[in-house]
Amino acid sequence: MEKLPVQMTVIGISKPGGPEVLVPETRAVPAPGPDEILIKVAAAGVNRPDVAQRSGSYPPPSGASDLPGLEVAGEVVAIGDDARKHKVGDKVMSLVAGGGYAQYCIAQDAQAMAVPSSLSIEEAGAIPETLMTVWHNVFERGGLKAGETLLIHGGSSGIGTMAIQLAKAFGAKVIVTVGSRDKAEACKKLGADHAINYKTQDFVAEVKTATGGKGCEVILDMVGGDYVERNYDAAAVDGRIVQIALLGGAKATIALAKLMVKRLHHTGSTLRPRSNADKAAMVAAVETKVMPLLREGRVKPLMDSSFPLEKAADAHRRMESSEHIGKIVLLA
Repeated sequence: MEKLPVQMTVIGISKPGGPEVLVPETRAVPAPGPDEILIKVAAAGVNRPDVAQRSGSYPPPSGASDLPGLEVAGEVVAIGDDARKHKVGDKVMSLVAGGGYAQYCIAQDAQAMAVPSSLSIEEAGAIPETLMTVWHNVFERGGLKAGETLLIHGGSSGIGTMAIQLAKAFGAKVIVTVGSRDKAEACKKLGADHAINYKTQDFVAEVKTATGGKGCEVILDMVGGDYVERNYDAAAVDGRIVQIALLGGAKATIALAKLMVKRLHHTGSTLRPRSNADKAAMVAAVETKVMPLLREGRVKPLMDSSFPLEKAADAHRRMESSEHIGKIVLLA
């Protein structure tokens, strides 16, 4: 086993603001607690919550690292006294509550998963947070079943491209909303049945046409705002709308009669504040239900771009441009 350094390079947030506030710092390499492992990070996924944290609107939960970064992949280099799932030398990918933008990162042993041979370490760094978000919200909260139709807003995002693949793998039909022809084609290539350009088309009308007037059984929404009532219009009777982000605004005016008449369920969740036990349960479910698809190569992250760790600001600029298709990762 290589001797661990005392210090490491991390990307800190100097103050709330734009991408320029992401700056390299030197910090001590952390030591794992009893149920934790220390990962030498090879790749760290970049996600919208990182952007929100950087801007000051999404503070880390109590006890979590103040560094951004919610998913990493790399090699286990130290383990806590009670860690039993992984050992030093294992290649793992893991959900983390923060701290991913660093050369070394602490993870809960139960939240890490072995990297399958079908994935590069770069792809593995784009998996955990995205996969957990999709699995929990589309399948556990949304209850998507074979034969049903899923509407995904932001179909070309990291979340969206993973949701397309998983929904199709489990026998559902998929409709996405996107903002360009290139994004539409990318989503269709992944298996989406229909792609709607929200800039030029009314997604409610297009959904009704694509479903023969029935609407969608499940809607995965990261927009909020005025999309909420339109989602009620696009949903099928007994439909489930799952809110995972609020890019279009945190408040909405809705006609509750639509929710009542259609017997709709509108739910939502955020992953980061959930308990370690909750996250471990999600990981266990994913290892049983989804990992076989990853090992077989039937599901894998669509990669947009990668940046050196020190160029995290450029990675955030890429994300905020909304030109990306798929996942952005940092390489440590």
